[in-house]
Amino acid sequence: MNDAIISTEVVIIGAGPAGLFQVFELGLLGIKAHILDSLATAGGQCTELYPDKPIYDIPALPVCGAQELVDRLLLQIKPFGAQFHFGEEVVGVQKQPDRRFRVTTGAGTVFDAGAVVIAAGVGSFQPRRLGLADVESFEGRQIHYKVASAQALHGKRLVIFGGGDSALDWTMDLAAKASGLTLVHRRAEFRAAPASVARMRELEAAGRVRFIEGVAHGLRHEHGILSGVEIKDAQGQLQLIDADQLLVFFGLAPKLGPIAEWGLELDKRAIRVDTEKFESNIPGIFAIGDINTYPGKKKLILSGFHEAALAAFAVQAYLYPGKKQFLQYTTTSPAMQKRLGVAGA
Repeated sequence: MNDAIISTEVVIIGAGPAGLFQVFELGLLGIKAHILDSLATAGGQCTELYPDKPIYDIPALPVCGAQELVDRLLLQIKPFGAQFHFGEEVVGVQKQPDRRFRVTTGAGTVFDAGAVVIAAGVGSFQPRRLGLADVESFEGRQIHYKVASAQALHGKRLVIFGGGDSALDWTMDLAAKASGLTLVHRRAEFRAAPASVARMRELEAAGRVRFIEGVAHGLRHEHGILSGVEIKDAQGQLQLIDADQLLVFFGLAPKLGPIAEWGLELDKRAIRVDTEKFESNIPGIFAIGDINTYPGKKKLILSGFHEAALAAFAVQAYLYPGKKQFLQYTTTSPAMQKRLGVAGA
């Protein structure tokens, strides 16, 4: 436990793309921030769930890997010296009589912050797990809820569970690289994009993917090594599938966690904000990205970037209400170029 209270202008909760870009927008205005995340690294869902998945709707980048986007954002904010605190969940945010905020984490770190920006995505989330006996023994070794290294799966006998985009995307990606691949889904209908389903059916017809309509029934293992999985198919018959690795994509169980206890106005587990400042019902607490809601809200990374830009000016006005605000441009502003470390370039 850290007994020293850390004083800062802004605490940003969440180090996904929106939270990282918030550092940039605040930095342009000369405002320093500490950024916290319950995960072990920056990137939020991009890093945690689909680091290799391509993104096509980032301006000026025709295609960009999810992890590549996070890496680019980290490089972009480097001049501003934001301090990161990973593996720490914020458990309390209390407004003080002087309009500042006391922010505490489960690890015992305490901040005295002038303002708070919540960029926590869908909140704290956990993957929906495979509900079988002994599953804990193999999680992280032979049972995975995300793909940390696609290369490590090459040449393996794979079984993929799920019917959404993640399950179909990895089925298509790994079909030609695995020594055998079986896709298991409890229904014949899929939640994934129709084009992905059509491509999976083509791979099935070509004998490169096996599809079973059914559910996991049990694990086969010997001496602590997983060797296969039992599937109960749609006809109620048990099928044993030899497998080295199981990939489980049942989606996430998002939870707001402690955020729900902070007195914020919520709508279906999202924080209500205005569209001028992206401020919550508590002055000084702002929310950007997938965690917020307002009329016309679209859960896009692009929207989170826009919200971060406007929230930065609102944060500045909250911190320094007597300061006159000017809209400056990075191409012409000496002050901004100095903050970026490109003055005189």
